[in-house]
Amino acid sequence: MFKILKYLSKSKAAVAAIVSLLILQAYCDLALPQYAADIVDVGIGQGGIEYGVPERMRKETFDTVRMLMTADEEEALLAAYTAGGDDCYVLAKDADREALDASIGLPMAMLSMLSASEEMPWEVLGQMQENGTLTEEIKEEILKYRNSALESYGEMSDSMISQMAVNSVKAEYEALGMDTASMQTRYLLRKGSRMLGLSVLMMAASILAGLLAARTSAKIGRDLRGSLFHKVVSFSDAEMDRFSTASLITRSTNDIQQIQMVSVMILRMVLYAPIVGVGGVLKVVHTRTGMGWIIAVAVLAIMALVGTLMAVAMPKFKVMQSLVDRMNLVSREILTGIMVIRAFSREKFEEERFDRANNELMGTQLFTNRVMTIMMPAMMLIMNGITVMIVWFGAKGVDLGNLQVGDMLAFITYTMQIVMAFLMITMISIMLPRAGVAAERIEEVLGTEVTIHDKEQTLDKKLEHANGVLRFENVSFRYPGADEDALENIDFTANPGETTAIIGSTGCGKSTLIRLIPRYYDVTQGRITIDGVDIRDLSQHKLHELLGYVPQKGVLFSGDIESNLKFGGDFITDSDMEEAAQIAQAMEFIDSKPKRFQSEISQGGTNVSGGQKQRLSIARAIAKHPKICLFDDSFSALDYKTDVVLRKALHEKLSDATVLIVAQRISTILHADRIIVLDDGKVAGMGTHKELLADCEAYREIARSQLSEAELEGGRVS
Repeated sequence: MFKILKYLSKSKAAVAAIVSLLILQAYCDLALPQYAADIVDVGIGQGGIEYGVPERMRKETFDTVRMLMTADEEEALLAAYTAGGDDCYVLAKDADREALDASIGLPMAMLSMLSASEEMPWEVLGQMQENGTLTEEIKEEILKYRNSALESYGEMSDSMISQMAVNSVKAEYEALGMDTASMQTRYLLRKGSRMLGLSVLMMAASILAGLLAARTSAKIGRDLRGSLFHKVVSFSDAEMDRFSTASLITRSTNDIQQIQMVSVMILRMVLYAPIVGVGGVLKVVHTRTGMGWIIAVAVLAIMALVGTLMAVAMPKFKVMQSLVDRMNLVSREILTGIMVIRAFSREKFEEERFDRANNELMGTQLFTNRVMTIMMPAMMLIMNGITVMIVWFGAKGVDLGNLQVGDMLAFITYTMQIVMAFLMITMISIMLPRAGVAAERIEEVLGTEVTIHDKEQTLDKKLEHANGVLRFENVSFRYPGADEDALENIDFTANPGETTAIIGSTGCGKSTLIRLIPRYYDVTQGRITIDGVDIRDLSQHKLHELLGYVPQKGVLFSGDIESNLKFGGDFITDSDMEEAAQIAQAMEFIDSKPKRFQSEISQGGTNVSGGQKQRLSIARAIAKHPKICLFDDSFSALDYKTDVVLRKALHEKLSDATVLIVAQRISTILHADRIIVLDDGKVAGMGTHKELLADCEAYREIARSQLSEAELEGGRVS
């Protein structure tokens, strides 16, 4: 969770805008239930009359209401109304109706309640007041009757008293001949239009918040993919050995997708839920329904449900990502090795292996899905149970006169909003554990310390005009975690214009030696220099600029032949490309294609043969005019004739470059100026072909296994 919040903190402005929009959306969302309650209670129940304060009153009504007032209430009445010309009293336009409702509303309600009382001589009192003979004793008697009447209705809430006052106001309006139907219509239209406006505003805020959330999460995904890619590209072989290719692909795709999806959920739901929840609680408090305990019951039930489900499902979420890795690994191995699988008739075995990985993943996903599917029905059961409780206890309140129908409906809506807020948090809590695991896996890659990096001060300027003299000075190398050195005390010099060949039995360290030059690994002891400069003092970019590397396994990229041959940089011209293709003996099959250099190359070069792939790889390295050419057993797929012609072309065209060739076949290195024989990581011999035949037993064994007796005796060179 905190790692995801760290990613979100990089988009503070967008997050702040989203929070503002969510607050606006929540305000509109929380305001709508009250408007709906007003339409039910006031618009329909009270005929559109909102307060128990009439806009106009007849004189006799005005005088009667005064009799039912205390001195303070009477003072407020006289201040708010002025006598009109049609024997009526008119409410001032600037009067505070909400404040007046507390003082005038109660006497208006009493007017309705006491008018039916037979104990009050209303006609006599009216006459006495007209004659100005209403004494203090009679006033006290009237107030006594008012208090006794209020006591008889003591269980009534303020809202119910206000409703009775409104009924008196409505009766007064009808007595004055006012159109109460049009008043109700105007009220309904006014409230309805406000609801519509709030709904449109809420929709706009929701859409904008969703858009910003989607853009922010997409940006997070883009940045994480970019960071992960740049990190992996900077890895040496030591770091690549820690993570499998399948795992890195999963982390770059599936794991980042999980974080991106959860980021949207956080911005749209996790931030919105507390705003609505807190706002709903505040609204419920103001409804004064006396049913707040129902919300506490709902929240406790939801927390118990979520806690139980997460305790069961959380461990499985952590296992799921490793199973996805396993699934990707098996799938990748089967798809890339399909030819070998068929050749050995191992389809059935690989199908079973795939099924095991597939079923393990499916079983874990089914378990978590089954656990989580319980949540939604349980949530709906809680929500419906809460609704039934509210209706049950609310109906009792309505029956006793303590609660209005609209208030009960508003309370139901607010309660559902509070419950839905917890539900939204619960929904995100399902995804958070898996996203948390994904974030940890991504941080594991991003936090990996790169063992091979550039120094702060490099010596690139010393090799602006490099000659290409390559020197191994007592170099030893040991793989990370290994007990013994893979290479030990390697010491030789490879000069420009010369070909240095490396040969030896399988596993003797030939490819390891070549891979030390581009710093795929760093030497354990000794040093490697170019023109006397330690390659560790150069930037990796500058070092690779000097090298032309052809790996043991030719790698081509999707595109066309031209894009692959010009892979070394934009500075490679068409003439450079064609010359490199001629040297690599690739023009024959390139010219046979209708589109020549624009011919398509599929991913991995699967639409060309092994020999063609090697020739294109060699041409790609030559096209950049490197100072040092490294061929790691790069002629193994070539036929003997092509091998001879290619080596001759290399000798003629790369006369100023330093050439290192790792080979299995002696025929490939017969022309080499220097042959280094490796045996178990050590130099067993060094010299020309003839010198090694005479002096090096290890070389003679290799030669006897590949050359005829006549070739051995004559030292014939092809």
